[in-house]
Amino acid sequence: MTSLYLQSNNCIMEIRRDVFQAIADPTRRAILNLVAIQAMTPGTIAENFDSSRQTISKHIKILTECELLDQKQNGREIYYYINPKKIKEVADFIEPFRQMWDDRFNKLESIMKNYKPKKD
Repeated sequence: MTSLYLQSNNCIMEIRRDVFQAIADPTRRAILNLVAIQAMTPGTIAENFDSSRQTISKHIKILTECELLDQKQNGREIYYYINPKKIKEVADFIEPFRQMWDDRFNKLESIMKNYKPKKD
């Protein structure tokens, strides 16, 4: 898997290409939301979805490979939990873009408030 070096807001960050692909998938985002609340086993995670346990395991593997999830073994069980450091890296990279779009939408809203349609 290839790494990218991206610069945003004077912050250079290494992101594997698949990090953004991973968070683009709605099931993987839902998994991240679940384990953000509490660590869970793959079986517990899978209970929250209509997909097979094998499919959910593949999603978990992708999230783990991207370092968005970490795992910890407790006896025979493996618990997955969110990696806040990696999530923060991604959020820090995206933040300037969010601010840019907020500014653009605010400008558009201002223009639309003052817009008067031409009468035929």
